[in-house]
Amino acid sequence: MIDTLLAFSPTVLLTFLVGALVLNLTPGQDVLFSIASGLQGGPRAGAAAGLGTGAGGIVHALTTAFGLGALVAAHPGILDVIRWAGAAYLVYIAVKSWRAPPVRVDAGAGLRSPASAFRRGFLTNVMNPKVMLFMLAYLPQFTDPAIGPIWQQILILGAIVLCTGGIITMTYGATAGWLGVRLAARMGLLNRVAAVLFGGLAAKLVLD
Repeated sequence: MIDTLLAFSPTVLLTFLVGALVLNLTPGQDVLFSIASGLQGGPRAGAAAGLGTGAGGIVHALTTAFGLGALVAAHPGILDVIRWAGAAYLVYIAVKSWRAPPVRVDAGAGLRSPASAFRRGFLTNVMNPKVMLFMLAYLPQFTDPAIGPIWQQILILGAIVLCTGGIITMTYGATAGWLGVRLAARMGLLNRVAAVLFGGLAAKLVLD
């Protein structure tokens, strides 16, 4: 696994990390639940909700790694198909983000207890098919059969997404507990920023 990580190009990892950060910063279901929990239960509940969503992502990462790894091993050419489909999905995300209305957070959708917020955050992420779909579309764009097993590369990239996502979502939740509704009022701009970056990333993946 270490050898596979070291085989990645620094440029590839940097590009991947930028895209992962954009994804994690964009207000989605996990972020909104963490903010709602922070608004309702304070910083601890908000951070616990973010940690729960990050833990739920482990399920998606494992399923993607071993499922996709087995598929590519049986049909090597399928990776190119997945990459083109993934680029198209990134364009879809960009358009959807650009058109998204201002973010609204319902504090009543959160949970006051940190333990309950963690459990609900975990289940919210596991039961969200969009997380799996994004991993299937995004992670394979940065894999290369020449540097190691696909499943190992997916696990490494998935771990990066989960670590950055967990930290950022926890920060959103905890900050909401401190700052209240003022945080939600500033989040609409992130949709436009995400749209531009995802569109640019999709174009780069296709042109490369």
